[in-house]
Amino acid sequence: MFALILTLVGTLLHLYCAWRAGSLPWIRRRVGVRRWWLFAFVAWLAYVVGIGIGDHPVGPIATLLAQFAFHWLGVLFLLAICLLAVDLVTSGGRLWARRTPLLRAGALALGALLVVIALIQGHRAPVVTRHELMLADLPAALDGTTLVAMSDLHLGTALGADWLAARVAQVRALAPDLIVLIGDLTEGEPPRASGFAEALRGLQAPLGVWAVTGNHEFHGDTLATIALFESAGVRWLRDRAIVVQPGLRLAGVDDLTRRARNGTADPALLEDLAGAGGEAAVLLSHSPLHVEAAAQAGFDLMLSGHTHGGQIWPFGYLVRQRYPYFLGHYRVGAMHLLVGRGTGTWGPRMRLWQPGEILQVTLRAGK
Repeated sequence: MFALILTLVGTLLHLYCAWRAGSLPWIRRRVGVRRWWLFAFVAWLAYVVGIGIGDHPVGPIATLLAQFAFHWLGVLFLLAICLLAVDLVTSGGRLWARRTPLLRAGALALGALLVVIALIQGHRAPVVTRHELMLADLPAALDGTTLVAMSDLHLGTALGADWLAARVAQVRALAPDLIVLIGDLTEGEPPRASGFAEALRGLQAPLGVWAVTGNHEFHGDTLATIALFESAGVRWLRDRAIVVQPGLRLAGVDDLTRRARNGTADPALLEDLAGAGGEAAVLLSHSPLHVEAAAQAGFDLMLSGHTHGGQIWPFGYLVRQRYPYFLGHYRVGAMHLLVGRGTGTWGPRMRLWQPGEILQVTLRAGK
């Protein structure tokens, strides 16, 4: 169903961009209308095939088509935004008719520039965002405990073992006491290329490496993905809690977005996971949902991802409609909530004004 939606959206964007670009006098003279639409048809066909292949290509040609499709969608999105702005200003070319071709050419140039910036930002190493948070129930002995969180790695064809090894090196340089992985760690299927398990084994911390599932973990062989990470020393919190150190409780839930869609979400689960109190309680939840319920249950800190910060501006405005707790640090009652931008990328390896992110959180004791 999701592939069908991507196909429809991409087709509409493709037709709109081809229509507006094809109206430019330079293209009509140099390329010709027939050649232009033949080129547009071939690009559209490659896009449809690539979307059909999806996140699990088999073979180099399938991989190339899948990567083209996802990146083409990102390119079309940015070009369409710029062209649409010109259409709104010129009322579809009815105002300033003589200047409209020049404005459309400028829109295409601006869109191409944004594409280049998005590709550069998507390929850069994620930034480390530092937070220092006071937890009322944290014992004085644990004051200064550091936690490093990564979410939305989306390991697979686009982000491979070398990329993961570089992220592991980033995390190790921070010397955390605790490492948490907050869902969407793979593209559904466990990564098939060699080197992933070896890279994951580099993630080590005195209080352990813990993970929760995201929605993408359920797009393929969930148990095989879990087994891959477990083989590298990562432990999963699937609707359970663990005391990692006396006075510090860590809980995790399976993805809440997936549960909301299939009608199995149960906010009462959070009360059981938070415990009876008297210790600092941290909740790992891939999706920033049931936030108020988590605060009422007694959690001191909730860590989430999933939104990617929109990944490519201005897509974030749409994401915010579904996830009001969209990005950054919030206070909900006595609870802190941190929603990260995600460490990797989904779909195109593009980010615009929303760089990838690794969270470093220093926990402080006190009221």
